[in-house]
Amino acid sequence: MGFYIRKSVSVGPFRFNLSKSGLGLSTGVKGLRVGTGPRGNYVQMGRGGIYFRQTLPISHDHEKLPKAQQRRSSGINFVEIESGNVSQMVDSSSAALLQEIDSKAQKSLIWPWILAFSIGLVALFAALYLPIWTFCLLLPICAAALAWTVRADELRKTVVLFYDLAPHIEEAYQRLHNVFDSLRRCSRAWHIESRGRITTTYDWKVNAGASAVVKRTGIKPSAGAPSYFQCNVSIPMLPAGRQRLFFLPDRILVWDTNGVGAIAFDQLDLSFGERPFIEDGGVPADSRVIDKTWKYVNKGGGPDRRFNGNREIPIVLYEEILLTSRSGLQELFQLSRTGLGIQLKAALKQMAVAISDRETPQKEDGYIKCPCKYCDIFIEFPAYGLGQVIACPHCGMQTVLFKPGSMAP
Repeated sequence: MGFYIRKSVSVGPFRFNLSKSGLGLSTGVKGLRVGTGPRGNYVQMGRGGIYFRQTLPISHDHEKLPKAQQRRSSGINFVEIESGNVSQMVDSSSAALLQEIDSKAQKSLIWPWILAFSIGLVALFAALYLPIWTFCLLLPICAAALAWTVRADELRKTVVLFYDLAPHIEEAYQRLHNVFDSLRRCSRAWHIESRGRITTTYDWKVNAGASAVVKRTGIKPSAGAPSYFQCNVSIPMLPAGRQRLFFLPDRILVWDTNGVGAIAFDQLDLSFGERPFIEDGGVPADSRVIDKTWKYVNKGGGPDRRFNGNREIPIVLYEEILLTSRSGLQELFQLSRTGLGIQLKAALKQMAVAISDRETPQKEDGYIKCPCKYCDIFIEFPAYGLGQVIACPHCGMQTVLFKPGSMAP
């Protein structure tokens, strides 16, 4: 699915507009708007195809204001797989954005106080048995005050972020969106919170002969933005327990319940691999069953007849993706379909390369040979195809094209 770049974003009564000449701000109603932009202040009015626009003179009696900064009961011991404190996840280019996000998040909401005051006032009027006309006067006033404070809270707490992407960054971001579309099409996806190794015979028997057990939560990758955050592009999002990972065009925001961190694409590490999993919760439609076991096993691996209702459980092949960073990110995901880890890694690498190049990179000439990840047979391809994921013409498996001698993605 293609993502689009909006040229305007509305926050409360205000509209932010992006044009070739810069960023503008306007407010008003249909037929009358007042605004400011790179070409100065203006007022525009009209209806029915006839419009009048007048540029307002700029006063030179005051100093120019600085630009607003972007803000941004068994013996099994489970080991938590979780990220560190998001306050440590700050790269140099994200400090201003994170400061803006934190400062606006700390602003308290006004509308709950107005709502409580309005309810109390109505209850007081009812207790005093005041005439009906007083309620007819009070209720609209309370509703108007509540609506105004809701808009005011939205304006005070919302962070607005505009992107005007270079063509090669837009291409890389589109590829990342395509990979997230594939993640959303997975029948099931989970976030693994902790993993515990089985060390006793009893635990091994009652856990279907597994070598380890996990605690996991079902998730659904999506596209969206955090609360009080407006952006002119759709943002891929990956839930990770109490945290959510938002993949912006220039960085990854780690949104936690107690703060926000940021990680650059070139600081993000991804590892992946296929892992057999004893699935007792129902086999997803896109998973591959590779074997079976019993819910309770004996020392030989067969069914333990001492347990009633001992049934066979399928063993399926899942893919696990681990996202880490030097600043403390550590999140593990499990997918019902294999082959997506290599695509996500290639897309993230392309984002890092695109961001590091301020201008459109030149395409290489000639042809390169690289081995398939699965069958090791060499594939010859044009040099400009570096980083792409293709179906191997020999074995049919998905593999990434890379240059031998450099680190394979």
